[in-house]
Amino acid sequence: MGQETHVYQTQIAWAGKRRGTLQADGLPDLTVSTPPEFKGEAGFWTPEHLYVAAAEACLMATFIGIAENSRLKVAGYRSSARGSLENVAGVGLCFKEVEIFPEVELEEGSNPELAERVMAKAAKGCLIANSLKAPVRVKAKFLVKNPVAV
Repeated sequence: MGQETHVYQTQIAWAGKRRGTLQADGLPDLTVSTPPEFKGEAGFWTPEHLYVAAAEACLMATFIGIAENSRLKVAGYRSSARGSLENVAGVGLCFKEVEIFPEVELEEGSNPELAERVMAKAAKGCLIANSLKAPVRVKAKFLVKNPVAV
């Protein structure tokens, strides 16, 4: 089996203060801001929320996929998640932990032990959770705004 590479692209444009408009082809725009505790504006998605949400959404999708392949009959899935951001000596602020609390409703006659095995496999196989320590490379480009001619 050959290796596959999938690329996901996004763009962001500063919208004033500490807010921006996040975009990706074929998706609705998303206004993001830093959280109020970091001088951002309340009422907007933050990178911190998106970080936690990415792990939570990935776990759900992975669980549902494995459940389908395992013929586990799921009637409902919901979860909540909490990320703990802490100051780490020598590093600065970083997420120390993300906790996800799924509640899965099984169809009558489904095997709860199978559901536990599927969840364990999903937790182990969640690609976002497995990637959270991935390196982030920044390749900046700076442009100087042209002065207005008088």
